[in-house]
Amino acid sequence: MAYQVINALFKKSNAEISAAEAHGVATGILCVNAYADSARWLAELFSNGAPVINEEQGLLIRLFEETRRLLDSEEFEFDLFLPEDEVSLSGQIIALKDWCQGFLFGVGSVYTATEWPGDSAEIMKDIAEFTKLDVEAEGEEDESAFMEVTEYLRSAVLLLREDLSDNPGSTVH
Repeated sequence: MAYQVINALFKKSNAEISAAEAHGVATGILCVNAYADSARWLAELFSNGAPVINEEQGLLIRLFEETRRLLDSEEFEFDLFLPEDEVSLSGQIIALKDWCQGFLFGVGSVYTATEWPGDSAEIMKDIAEFTKLDVEAEGEEDESAFMEVTEYLRSAVLLLREDLSDNPGSTVH
């Protein structure tokens, strides 16, 4: 599924959200509730924008369900939905920051707990810090750092999913 296609869909609907942020929201929701329905996600995404037509809605539902499938995979297939490599490093970092903001929102929209289980508190702090990344980046060193952050997030999401979905002290709403 091409990032540009999904991102253009959001721009067209004036939803004030990027494809990366939308994927972050979906991932956050699914980390807490593996059985979440895409309808709630769609309602949240388009609460301020124009509704999408059926064909576009089908694409978004496919993205949501593919995210669920990848999170469930035993093969460590999950990846962040970010722009392709042709986009400038700064553009990729902006998308990464959007993804992190969306993820935090997604988790917070369905999860409440008095304490974070396992390493979750530390991971959530890290993700919150990634929303503050400097977008002025160029060169191999910055590219390498960007790749390290994305790899960390891939692993962290799977750890969080395990911790948050199995936590008896939490409330999913």
